[in-house]
Amino acid sequence: MFHHSITELAEGKVYALHNTFPLDGRVSAYPTSARGHAASNCYLLVEDDGAILLDTGYAAHEESILGQIESLIDSQKPLSLLPLRMNEFMSVGNAMTIAKHFNVVECYATVPDISCWIEFETVNSGGKKEDLPEMPTTLIDFSKSYQVGKNGNRPIDIINAPIRLITTRWIYDRNSRILFTSDMYSHIWQDDIDGPWVTGEDNVTTPDFVRSFLLNTRYWWLEGAATESIRTGIADVIKRCDIETIAPGYGTILRGREMAERQFSMLDDVLAGLDRGAVKPRYIPRGMER
Repeated sequence: MFHHSITELAEGKVYALHNTFPLDGRVSAYPTSARGHAASNCYLLVEDDGAILLDTGYAAHEESILGQIESLIDSQKPLSLLPLRMNEFMSVGNAMTIAKHFNVVECYATVPDISCWIEFETVNSGGKKEDLPEMPTTLIDFSKSYQVGKNGNRPIDIINAPIRLITTRWIYDRNSRILFTSDMYSHIWQDDIDGPWVTGEDNVTTPDFVRSFLLNTRYWWLEGAATESIRTGIADVIKRCDIETIAPGYGTILRGREMAERQFSMLDDVLAGLDRGAVKPRYIPRGMER
């Protein structure tokens, strides 16, 4: 059972495309025991002469995502794709479909020939590819800033995520002061299928809750890891970026400077407690929740 909606995070500039999925133990981004609903969040950054889409969503949400984008931009507006995780279906699942319906002019990536990574229609080496759109690759240089559109007034920073299981990018939009964090800070889900998917209040986050969430999802490996460098990397992002909103790829968007600071502080405390100097690593049987 799906539900979809759009939230305008910055007037005419940033839109969150929410598409929900039930929490029933099948999604690795959430603990097996979690129940309720979460949203898959793609983000559309818009300027008069171009737009960037952060992640392309699950294939199950294809029709909804195409409609959401169409409701926000003209099909001829130059559109860039920026998947935050190249080997996650939530990031790349609809890339080619979107390229067929919109004027996709590039895809940002850390690998050349991006089409080989995001083309899922050809099932064998003899398959026909002539109907597939071209997908020019723009290789990411983390030392540079990039722009939404071509007018030079909308810089974004592409950040090599300081905490990650797989290759992951975070994005900071300087104008809106939003940090897009992919699968981090995604720990607030909802009982209702229609959200809310943006909140300025948090009665959930505690050190024990965050610790359990991380260890029961794709960050199971943190217990007994060397977390000092991770903490330093996150602190560097916070120092460099003036963050007022945390926008994760899953779950609820966290709005407000006080909210952001609370989340950063809580995660830092948890990581300090998980460091190998504080606890020993251990083998975790499948299905065991901590």
